[in-house]
Amino acid sequence: MNINKIKVFALGSMLLISTSCQDLLKEEVISNIGNDYINTAKGFEDATKAAYSSLRTFYGTQLGLTFTEYGTDIYATGADGGYKGFHFYDTQIQPTVDYLAILWDEMYRGINTCNAVISRAAAVTGISDATKKLRVAEAKFLRAHYYYILHEQFGPLDLRLTETLAPTKESKRNSSAEVYAQIIKDCNEAIADLENKAHSNDYGRATRASAEALLAKVYLAKAYGPNKASDDFQKAADLCTNLISKYSFKLLDDFAAVHDENNQLNSEVVFAVQYTADQITNATNVGGEGGGGNNLHLFFGMQYDTQAGMVRDVFNGRPFKRLRPTAFCLNNVFGERVNDSRYKKTFKDTWLCNNPGTFNTSFDNSKSRVTFAAGDTTIFIPGFEMSLEERAKRKYQVLVPSRYDEALFPTLQKFFDTKRADRTEPRGSRDYVVWRLADIYLMRAEANLQLGKKAEATADVNVVRERAGWPGRKQAMRITENQLTFDFLVDERARELVGEQMRWLDLKRWGLLVDRVKRYNPQASAVAEKHYLRPIPQTQIDRSAKTAEGTSTFPQNPGY
Repeated sequence: MNINKIKVFALGSMLLISTSCQDLLKEEVISNIGNDYINTAKGFEDATKAAYSSLRTFYGTQLGLTFTEYGTDIYATGADGGYKGFHFYDTQIQPTVDYLAILWDEMYRGINTCNAVISRAAAVTGISDATKKLRVAEAKFLRAHYYYILHEQFGPLDLRLTETLAPTKESKRNSSAEVYAQIIKDCNEAIADLENKAHSNDYGRATRASAEALLAKVYLAKAYGPNKASDDFQKAADLCTNLISKYSFKLLDDFAAVHDENNQLNSEVVFAVQYTADQITNATNVGGEGGGGNNLHLFFGMQYDTQAGMVRDVFNGRPFKRLRPTAFCLNNVFGERVNDSRYKKTFKDTWLCNNPGTFNTSFDNSKSRVTFAAGDTTIFIPGFEMSLEERAKRKYQVLVPSRYDEALFPTLQKFFDTKRADRTEPRGSRDYVVWRLADIYLMRAEANLQLGKKAEATADVNVVRERAGWPGRKQAMRITENQLTFDFLVDERARELVGEQMRWLDLKRWGLLVDRVKRYNPQASAVAEKHYLRPIPQTQIDRSAKTAEGTSTFPQNPGY
């Protein structure tokens, strides 16, 4: 799907959303598109494309990272940036934090666009019934996707299933059971009518495979909570089996290739959110600091560009220092590196000189001065505590674990974007991979482990692990059934998926957020049971109708 064709609509039906407008009295029409445009063939197609655009608020943005990677067992705060309350779980997490309102507003804006597509399809002229059916199925997938994101973050919420045409203060909190039921209904109806293939010829549109992946995620989330059904794990496993066996998905031979910016349309991608080199389109991303586009390349980088022999460049990225791996992440999750290639291929450990000359050292006390020619190694991170004598033999600075801090640490390299216009450009053009096949294998392993099918679960984990093994060591990556515990699977998902906007959601569904964060992330020791839900945005509470006692009909989550 050509993302350049995704338009920001100015239809009243899409802008006047009671739960998602910043100010009900100050909406601005940003084009001359009329409210009836969606009833035309072109308008209907454009509206369907517009329904995808809200995904770019959550995926590939600092906002998305804040809700999915901040304050977990594997990531702590870096030196710079705001929203650190989401790392610390302290009093900075308040209902007035703008990220809460931005996420809430934009997801509901997307939902209302989906509602418009669904409700108006029948009246559209100049388009075949088959195409209408397909577009409605896409809208149902997207509506389910937006409600899934909202529900996992906020819990019970307002289910709006018809187009909101005018401002209203009427809202209520539907139960989690009702929300899950609607998400599952939308997913199943989408699965029935979407294209039965891995990817659409119009790449980027949802297909049956996309909806099956979402529904598998939903069943796994539901299976651990109070609304669980006895067959949730089996349904999740069956959906994953469909994805693994009935489409053209295939694990790449090399783990590093999964994140190759030059191979984005690879066989492992199940669903991706599209970005583009068109910076006007990228600017529509409202997911926080970074200026638009897929800007994940900004947030995991250490402060390399002030070190001896280095200046900032496009290749190494613009280091915002927002997230730093915990000691548990580096020493335990990625502790085994002889057979497993994922530490080396996940974290950048070598920097080459782009600023020749002689310099004083900064973090390496084994030497006082270093001299570099262009292309020389300037920084090396061995990943272990190299002795002072051994470091002194090296002509470059060696960053050892005892010198890691909030500015200097192993840098996640999954999201590097070397195609930006210059070294200061924050807007990246890479697609954001939401779900990929290795995740599906691990989801099926999780479901089967919970079903007592340990042999099947072990086989799936071994598929992922063998791919990650160094050449000649793939057999050594295999584990036995006795080795596969739930804790092992929890860590395996971290090894495979670190940084990919899943960890907080994983810990939440397992009910392990408080336990794992308290044990492995001392910085976030204030985490408590209330943090399984985020605060409802104060804007939502204030805009809802009041009871006779003067309180909002949309109550706040407990503890906030």
